[in-house]
Amino acid sequence: MQDHSDYTVSIHYDRRLYRQDIAGSKAHADMLATQGIIPREDADAIISGLSAVQEEIEQGEFPWDPALEDLHMNIERRLTDLIGPAGARLHTGRSRNDQIALDMRLYTRAAVGDTVAGLRSVQRALVGLAEQYINVVMPGYTHLQRAQPVLFAHHMLAYFEMLERDVGRFADCAGRMDVLPLGSGALAGVPYPTDRNAVASVLEFSEISPNSMDAVADRDFLAEFHSAAAIAMMHVSRLSEEIVIWSSREFDFVRLADEFTTGSSIMPQKRNPDFAEIARGKTGRVYGSLMGILTVLKGLPLTYNRDLQEDKEGFFDTVDTLLSTLSVFADMLPGMKLNTDRVEFLAGESYMLATDLADYLVGKGVPFRDAHGVMRRLCQHCEAGGLSLSDLPIDEYRRFAPQFDDDVYAITAAASVAARDNPGGTAPNRVAEGLARAKNILATAGAQ
Repeated sequence: MQDHSDYTVSIHYDRRLYRQDIAGSKAHADMLATQGIIPREDADAIISGLSAVQEEIEQGEFPWDPALEDLHMNIERRLTDLIGPAGARLHTGRSRNDQIALDMRLYTRAAVGDTVAGLRSVQRALVGLAEQYINVVMPGYTHLQRAQPVLFAHHMLAYFEMLERDVGRFADCAGRMDVLPLGSGALAGVPYPTDRNAVASVLEFSEISPNSMDAVADRDFLAEFHSAAAIAMMHVSRLSEEIVIWSSREFDFVRLADEFTTGSSIMPQKRNPDFAEIARGKTGRVYGSLMGILTVLKGLPLTYNRDLQEDKEGFFDTVDTLLSTLSVFADMLPGMKLNTDRVEFLAGESYMLATDLADYLVGKGVPFRDAHGVMRRLCQHCEAGGLSLSDLPIDEYRRFAPQFDDDVYAITAAASVAARDNPGGTAPNRVAEGLARAKNILATAGAQ
């Protein structure tokens, strides 16, 4: 029969939590001594020994033992080897159940901070592009069909707003995660006069968990992080898709820096936007981890079950995937060059101004639905004859609506953009407001 002894072993991935585990253990040991539960000299030895253990881990000298299964037992065994019997007092008043719940919260808190910093870096890159091309008009799209002219800066700031919502979601996750579970024991609390508030203060938690059973079973904060990460990756994937399309020869809107493209093994002319494509693909990976944690949790009775060991690998992968993707985009976007001649030419293509011409008729007293019908017929007429709206003489315009006059030729892409002068619109002054708002958000975040 095959040896299955390693089936329950988690040390090969949960060792990543060593900093959090040691920080929690130090705070716990100090509290035990302060409360008179263990001798102060033993607590001091434990804290000093844990520092030595951490140094061994970080120097690559720690003797990991798979037979001990997990991070906690490996650290505790090594601690006892280093300081003797005092090390056996560390686990007084706690369980591996509340210990791992604490470790995961501490790790997730750090991951939220790193993620928000990554999101801010991408936002700064988007703001930089918006400033660089502040006056460039480009085609806006619906259904991937050219629809109306917009400022390129307006387009970039749309992604800024998406990422700002992502920042908010991670902040929400951090708020609900800001609860100390340590002191809950295996599930029912502990029979020692512990000071949970003191531990919470040392570990910088705002409150302690009110229910010991919920505390050891709760992984909602992981599901929330996964969910926020999935939405953030979805936003990055949408931008990736646009970069892939825009960098194609058919669009020729942007050119990425060489370090963010790759060639073909047989086609030397290719400049493939592989980084954007891989980010688009990795989004599905993060979605899978979200479904994984929800599936692990969906059928678990209270309280701790070994199934919860499966909360880590997918989570670590999500954190790594999200952070690396944000880092790539923060570095890739500043080097992206916009083909201003191309986008401005297409933005000025006459059919792009059909809505503006309908609005022109509305200004002459024509009901919008009637004006819409006039422009639909006029566009069909031009398409059938291979004509541009800008090529039509005024008499031809008047065949479709007598309200047309020579001032119709003043309707341009720039005029179209300028006309959208309402809050949130693409008019230059409104985009300038949006850019100022974005820069203020980043400045405020940097000062915090």
